[in-house]
Amino acid sequence: MKRLYFGTDGVRGPYGGPVINETFAARLGEAAGRWIGGRGRVLIGRDTRASGESLVAAVAAGLAAAGLEPVSLGVLPTPAVARAVRAEGAVLGVVVTASHNPAADNGIKFFAGTGIKLTDADEARIEALLPDAPAGGPARVELVRHSGAAQAYVDAARALLPSKSLAGWRIVLDTANGATAVTSAMVLRALGAEITGIGDAPDGFNINAGVGSEHPEKLAEKVRATGARLGIAHDGDGDRCILCDEHGEVLDGDEVLTLLALHALKQDRLAAKTLVVTVQSNLGVDAAVTAAGGRVARTAVGDRYVIERMLADGAVLGGESSGHIICADVSPTGDGLVAALKVLEVMLATGHPLSALRGALRKFPQATCNLKVRAKRELSACTALTAAIAALEAELGAQGRVLVRFSGTEAKLRLLVEGPTDQAVQSGIGRLETAARSDLEVV
Repeated sequence: MKRLYFGTDGVRGPYGGPVINETFAARLGEAAGRWIGGRGRVLIGRDTRASGESLVAAVAAGLAAAGLEPVSLGVLPTPAVARAVRAEGAVLGVVVTASHNPAADNGIKFFAGTGIKLTDADEARIEALLPDAPAGGPARVELVRHSGAAQAYVDAARALLPSKSLAGWRIVLDTANGATAVTSAMVLRALGAEITGIGDAPDGFNINAGVGSEHPEKLAEKVRATGARLGIAHDGDGDRCILCDEHGEVLDGDEVLTLLALHALKQDRLAAKTLVVTVQSNLGVDAAVTAAGGRVARTAVGDRYVIERMLADGAVLGGESSGHIICADVSPTGDGLVAALKVLEVMLATGHPLSALRGALRKFPQATCNLKVRAKRELSACTALTAAIAALEAELGAQGRVLVRFSGTEAKLRLLVEGPTDQAVQSGIGRLETAARSDLEVV
């Protein structure tokens, strides 16, 4: 069943547009309530966007109309909401967030009672109930407020490392003016670290604005300026982690996943000896993990597909190059703070700086390009592009790969080429971009 509104990570778009508005949010809340069966508590969190509070109220009104009891958790990282849903036995979780998108956007995503994101099939069933939900403006509902979930999340995260184990550590922390602005700093300071903050003054309109995991330049600069041991950056809702080492060199999700997997393999603690990544991850990940006696499984892009494969394979570590890192032995979903703490655990255990640990991954040369398009089309209808893809794949053979896909959350075409040399991948990405521009209206 095809989904019209849900993408790779919930429903997302410009606030006040045809989808992300209070009327649709109420309809979506009621449809989700009918799908879940109309009984029980639903925990709702949000990030720091100015539009979040009114969208939470609208979703809550729809849920209440379906017979559920909506409870507001306030501003809270997405993984903290997922944890609370599972820990407190709620029937459903909702997060009003557009993750790494700019402040003008917002979105709505759902978690099952297990704390895991809904499947494609679940989201399609919710959409199928939308026509039955009232199309009028949302009624107001008196929201129950629950303020304890943040502290429970902080306490659980603190317990992952020994007390004061980070004493004497200087860490730069970029919280993207988002949902982690309070919680991540609380945890790291409680463990003894000295924190220099970036993006820690949200005002409703500055989330992800030149800061956070999408913009690690300031993080790297501050690490170099302060002599910090490392830098940690989250996105607006806190489910991503991008790091930089003590030299200010940025590590992406592939490097983080590889160093975690290799350390776990060495300790014989990588469940099923398997790391799960997406098709976006560099081929160097496969080479490093395989050489250490493990295996790599790949999925479609999207952290929930990674989680589904992890559950199927009995794996507990997986993620994306974008910085979604899932440590399933701790969190049911991607958690930027947990990922950072896991890396800190490796640094403490080995005594090695992050610059040394990152050397575990030797990346294949890679080039990427993101083209903003007026409208998405089926790739099969893009004749010049599909011909360019086929020709490039034939040339690269086993020495590289080509990945072309439309973003699930934005009107963008994403191009990726890996190959044996920088020259080969730069030439390949140029050919793909030229072909894409002949098939699509690029803006």
